[in-house]
Amino acid sequence: MDPAQRTRTRTVPGRRRPRLHLFDLDGTLLYGSAAAVEISQQLGVEREIRQLEAAFAAGGLTPPQFAARACALWTELTDEIVHAAFDGAPWLAGIREVWARIRADGEHCAVISLSPDFFVRRLQEWGADATHGSHWPEVPHAMPNGGTKYPLRPLDPSGILSPGSKVKIAGQLCAEFGVRAQDCVAYGDSMSDAALFATVPVSVAVNADHHVRSLASHHYNGRDLREAYGLVSRPR
Repeated sequence: MDPAQRTRTRTVPGRRRPRLHLFDLDGTLLYGSAAAVEISQQLGVEREIRQLEAAFAAGGLTPPQFAARACALWTELTDEIVHAAFDGAPWLAGIREVWARIRADGEHCAVISLSPDFFVRRLQEWGADATHGSHWPEVPHAMPNGGTKYPLRPLDPSGILSPGSKVKIAGQLCAEFGVRAQDCVAYGDSMSDAALFATVPVSVAVNADHHVRSLASHHYNGRDLREAYGLVSRPR
């Protein structure tokens, strides 16, 4: 959604303050998987990307280093492959329904992910008010000729998000939507969500690992976002 088209929330005296729901993507909205893994499966380099994922999780790679090495694996990447990866990914059930409910209640929902923005922003079509992902080189619809490989332009490390970026972006979204930081709800699963979980009053650990379980207000294990949202939803 264009930022200029977003509606700032107006609080009426006596009414509950609206909230901003902040969703992680990898391992949260995607069950047991990540955008990079789904794309790599389409390209036949799943084993290689899982090795990079493990190195990143262990602290052996920074987000820009991970992105650079993933780009080197994705030489055949096109928009058609991204589309297939998105459509075939193991999404939690009920994502569209939850976001429709949030917006119907006058609240807001956004996705903040370290994954490529060309994958993350597709969730705007499902009802997210905003999406933020790392700025990877754009993907062509088709390769211009047989000798050209992805990426067509070099990766800019400054455009790759870090876990701390999620906190900064959350603050920007609060300002855009006229929501207080105290009225944010975060949903995440891993180390990349820990900084955000530590700064918001309400959080939901979704199929989470030990990095965020101790920080979370609520815990959910399963494959339906409606159930996770039910832990924090307000009665109608």
